[in-house]
Amino acid sequence: MIRVLGIDPGSRKTGYGIIESEKQKNRFIEAGVIDVHKYSMPVRLSRIYKAIENLILEYQPDHIAIEQVFMNKNVDSALKLGQARGAAICAAANKDNEVFEYSARQVKLAVVGTGGASKQQVQHMTKLLLNLKTKPKEDAADALAIALCHGHTWINTQAMTAQT
Repeated sequence: MIRVLGIDPGSRKTGYGIIESEKQKNRFIEAGVIDVHKYSMPVRLSRIYKAIENLILEYQPDHIAIEQVFMNKNVDSALKLGQARGAAICAAANKDNEVFEYSARQVKLAVVGTGGASKQQVQHMTKLLLNLKTKPKEDAADALAIALCHGHTWINTQAMTAQT
């Protein structure tokens, strides 16, 4: 069994989701959104860093998975997203956690079955896969999907390694 912290980085809202995965079973632990939209960029980055650091200390994940940066037409938005992502990665690295990266397409394919899935489809599938009573917020659902993607990938990799 592994405990995974999934992170959906954003410069205004960073989603997080924590699950435990074992074979084909996944268990929901926690999810939420780090909302920093009302702060200046330096304060946003500091708050993201501290929030991720606190999640790591509280939940002791075995692995941390984060969404890769995608190319954006708006260069300023892409730079801000990269900075938020960097703050989250630094928080993980400073606690000696390995960080696993997945593209949005990989995550959607693993959770929904199609790389072009909508946000609503991701929300729906995370609700079903984790047996939640209500749909998680979009950013939290994305983070849970990232955690599910990693859990599935890791367990399959371990199973293939054990067979060789």
